[in-house]
Amino acid sequence: MVALVAVLATACAAGSTASAPPDPSAVSIGFVAEPANFDFTHTDGAAIPQALLYNVYEGLVKLDERGAIVPLLAESWTVSEDRTIYDFQLRSGVTFGNGAPFTAQDVKFSLERVRTAWTISLKSKMDVVDHVEAVSPTHARVVLARPSNNWLFDLTSRVGAMFTPTGVADLATTPVGTGPYTVAARNRGDSIVLRARTSYWGAKPAYPTVYLRYFRDPTALNNALLSNRIDVISSIAAPDSVPQFASDTRFQVIEGTTTGKVVLAYNNARAPLTDVRVRRAISYAIDRRALLDTAWGGHGTLIGSMVPPTDPWYTDQTADYPYDPDRARALLAEAGVPHPTLRLRVPNLSYAVSAAQVVKSDLGKVGVTVNIEPLDFPAVWLKEVFTGHDYDLSIINHVEARDIVTFGNPKYYWGYDSPRVRQLLAEADSGTEQRQVADLREVARAISADAAADWLFLFPNMIAAKKRVTGLPHNQVGESFDLALLGRA
Repeated sequence: MVALVAVLATACAAGSTASAPPDPSAVSIGFVAEPANFDFTHTDGAAIPQALLYNVYEGLVKLDERGAIVPLLAESWTVSEDRTIYDFQLRSGVTFGNGAPFTAQDVKFSLERVRTAWTISLKSKMDVVDHVEAVSPTHARVVLARPSNNWLFDLTSRVGAMFTPTGVADLATTPVGTGPYTVAARNRGDSIVLRARTSYWGAKPAYPTVYLRYFRDPTALNNALLSNRIDVISSIAAPDSVPQFASDTRFQVIEGTTTGKVVLAYNNARAPLTDVRVRRAISYAIDRRALLDTAWGGHGTLIGSMVPPTDPWYTDQTADYPYDPDRARALLAEAGVPHPTLRLRVPNLSYAVSAAQVVKSDLGKVGVTVNIEPLDFPAVWLKEVFTGHDYDLSIINHVEARDIVTFGNPKYYWGYDSPRVRQLLAEADSGTEQRQVADLREVARAISADAAADWLFLFPNMIAAKKRVTGLPHNQVGESFDLALLGRA
């Protein structure tokens, strides 16, 4: 399951030069992470679900801004005493964008299709499903092979999206879902146009037309809002941009938190990083407070683990690797590699490039030569680092919620392999909720002790927008930029 840089601060896309939409009832939102296509069943990364999840595609359940699981296409559900059978009562009168009715048969088709047709790593979230039954048109039953604490939460992500068999022929260019919007147009390198559906089952969106506009860099994005070409910056991409919006009476600045963990990834499967002493040395060598001040002007939160404070199993591990250059040098000498040379391959995103400069400087002080290689994101970074594992170090914002489970997959791009962690994760998923909390706290301690990665900071949610746009999220806890929440002042 890939938990990659959120649209909150991601990717390089072509610059947008189009003027603001003439329709005053429309809203134009600026991003820097353009989807390569519309098919998140075959394409990793956060840009596609950010644009489409909850907006074009819906699932049985969703996350609200507090991170709670709430009904969506399912009006309600019950769980058997042994926690293996979920009975969902579906909303009636729901249709897909192509007019097909939504029924329990679509639930069966969609959930089973994750295992048979999806190719991205997230598909493993549905491995626990034994089978799905369409009990009636409005009653779907999902039977799990074993109890799973994660499964219902996972349904709030892209793997829970509902599809119709009549709408999957060309997912890359023609997404078909039950959501409040359809994709009306796409101008690659510039924008995506979403139109509200007149036949949508739920509340009518405040904006009948939404323009998702994509920009090459933070400066172009900022200028677009300042010059009235967009109404919202989905995520301020550089800290020095905050004052110019905060001091301008035309705008509002929203600051909250996210589930995005900015991680210095170690390739645990490549020497010299196969040696835990080398990984620990790097962790001791980095001044994370200074890095946060440099990369994000002090905004954000130091976390020290793959667990944000919003998760029930969070513990403060920021003191696990205090800044200690002398200890770093000693560990490198003990490992027999006092002066290693490492490739730091990062996405060409503002936060990653800024953080990389601090990492290079700090590691240079303890004898480590770091060669920074910016890579085009998402295409090149995903291909070479995430899929090809061709890196020593990388920096990426892992935005997916509760993705500590990735450390249980030895094939995941950080190459970490711990039988003990895999066992703890399995027990956490199948045991009681109390056992889940205890086991996941132990997982967090174990991967920290192994220096499986270095957790730099929790990415802030910072949005700049015209004051007429209301309903913008204070916290970003899921994959979607949920347009249904927006309103007009």
